[in-house]
Amino acid sequence: MNIGTRIFTWLNGRQIGRDADGNIYYEDKRTPHGSRVRRWVIYAGEPDASAVPPEWHAWLHYTVDAPIAMAHPRPWLKPHRANPTGTALGYRPSGHDYQGGHRAAATGDYEAWTPDAAPALPPPRA
Repeated sequence: MNIGTRIFTWLNGRQIGRDADGNIYYEDKRTPHGSRVRRWVIYAGEPDASAVPPEWHAWLHYTVDAPIAMAHPRPWLKPHRANPTGTALGYRPSGHDYQGGHRAAATGDYEAWTPDAAPALPPPRA
C-alpha cells in the first residue's frame, strides 16, 4: 500500500471488517448527501481482486448493505482462494510448453477446411 492510500484511509476510512486472509475492508466516514458511501479494501498481500471472497465482494459492489456472515457455511462449500492463473500454481494442460510441450496426436475425427472443399454458393437473388 502506498503512502497516499495509507493517509487517505487513516483520515477518511472506517474499518468495517476483515476476512480470513487478512484483507481489511473500509468505508468512508463522510457520506456526501445523496450519494453512496465509498467502499474499499486494503489487501494483506499483493493487490489481487480475485483474493476478495464472495461475501465481501458483494458488499464492496453494493449488492448487500452489510457483509454476509459465514457463521455456518454449507458442508459442500470450499474455502475461497485467489485465482492462480499466471503463477506456478495455475493450470497447465499436458501440451503446455512448461509441461514438455507434447500432446496427443489428433484422433482423425477433425478435417481441416479448405477452399476447394467448400460447396458452391447459390446465385444471388434478383
